[in-house]
Amino acid sequence: TTSAITMLRSAQSGSVTGVCRYYSAACRLPLVRPSPVLGVQANVSNRATRDLTPVYIAEGNVAWVRPAQQQVLATRQRVIVAQAGAAAGAPAPADDRAPVSSLKIGAYITMWYVFNIIFNIVNKSALNAFPCPWFISTLQLAASSLFMVLVWLLRIQPAPRLDGAFLLALLPVALFHTIGHVSACVSFSQMAVSFAHIVKAAEPVFSVALSGPLLGVVYPAYVWLSLVPIVAGCAMSAMKEVSFAWGGFNYAMVSNLGMVLRNIYSKKSLVNYKHIDGINLFGLISIVSLVYCAPAAYIMEGTQWASAWQAGCGQLGTAALVQLLAVSGLFYHLYNQASYMVLDQGISPVTFSVGNTMKRVAVVATSVMFFRNPVSAMNWIGSSIAILGTYLYSLASDKYAAEQKAKKA
Repeated sequence: TTSAITMLRSAQSGSVTGVCRYYSAACRLPLVRPSPVLGVQANVSNRATRDLTPVYIAEGNVAWVRPAQQQVLATRQRVIVAQAGAAAGAPAPADDRAPVSSLKIGAYITMWYVFNIIFNIVNKSALNAFPCPWFISTLQLAASSLFMVLVWLLRIQPAPRLDGAFLLALLPVALFHTIGHVSACVSFSQMAVSFAHIVKAAEPVFSVALSGPLLGVVYPAYVWLSLVPIVAGCAMSAMKEVSFAWGGFNYAMVSNLGMVLRNIYSKKSLVNYKHIDGINLFGLISIVSLVYCAPAAYIMEGTQWASAWQAGCGQLGTAALVQLLAVSGLFYHLYNQASYMVLDQGISPVTFSVGNTMKRVAVVATSVMFFRNPVSAMNWIGSSIAILGTYLYSLASDKYAAEQKAKKA
């Protein structure tokens, strides 16, 4: 018998939707009582359900069984009988999973940090050996696309359900993602990774400035004030940056603009497609971005690839260069997927903001140590102020969001 998921609309009235499973006294085979299609209620008398006890078998789900069957049911196959923990009035079980959940969140955050640090180091090393950022950007998008196609085919991750309207809405989002990704890669090729990340810390400035005209969001004064240390810190860090180059700086700012527009158009265009989770959305964006990026990369630097490849192979060897590019593509996907896995754990926005701020600190510090970039005291002070500003902005924007939610309640 196929397992059925039902909604218990009211435990007191005995109203159920879909298909209900009632277990026999031995709790061996479920007796399936079919009802009309989902959405049409089939009433079951109170007498049939008054002596049933809610038993948690999965988070947010309850099985209604007689007390004598509880012990037997615990040893049987876990079957989701109803998604109605709150609606049915079932008391929440003791949270004995909390330590496991904390360990899981900690593991995901650790992976996010480690994958991001490895990506930035490997990506910069690949750009040093093969200075073709458009090609490398395209390769990373291709790696991410291939990774997602494989996990969909192997059913490790459920494949998303798509339609023409969704793909049309995805086009501008993927376009701005492409602009943001390629521009960041070009910036990394022209400046130190540490300084490029400090410039990218200015992304909230674009977010606040563009949310008004594009989303109609008017931020209060305290949100605008939180941007001051970001701008001041970036300016201080740039004053003494040895690797400073206007081209790299401008591309980093273009990357900020592209990523902010990607986020804004995601809110505008994809609001009705919340059934597609973050990991699948990132995979779909990568696939469409690859379609955008590949021809543009050939136009922008296709004539340089042959000579750059020969120089890179002469410097590292063909096998080493291929391995470096492959690892760059792999960790590009892994660090992005890890960030979505962290978000999917249901942590608060403030917690994620703190984690993202500390991740940037870790990336800047490790890149400085690995590449031995000369950093002055002014660089460190400016970088610290800019990163602190991003954290203050996160707190301010979260406070604003909570105030707006309270007004609507």
